[in-house]
Amino acid sequence: MAWTTPPRLDPERSRRRLQLLAELAGARTVRQRERPQRARTERLRQLIATRRRIAG
Repeated sequence: MAWTTPPRLDPERSRRRLQLLAELAGARTVRQRERPQRARTERLRQLIATRRRIAG
C-alpha cells in the first residue's frame, strides 16, 4: 500500500494541531528533565531492598 498525503486541513484545525504538538513537546521536555532524579530514586530503593534481604 502506497503512502498518500492527507488532504489539506482547514487553517483553524492546522493551528490547533500545531499548538497541541508544541504542548506535547513541552511536556516531553519536562519529563526528560525529571527522569534522572526518578532513576536515582529507583536505584536507591533497589539498594535498600537488597540490603534488607541480606540483613534480614
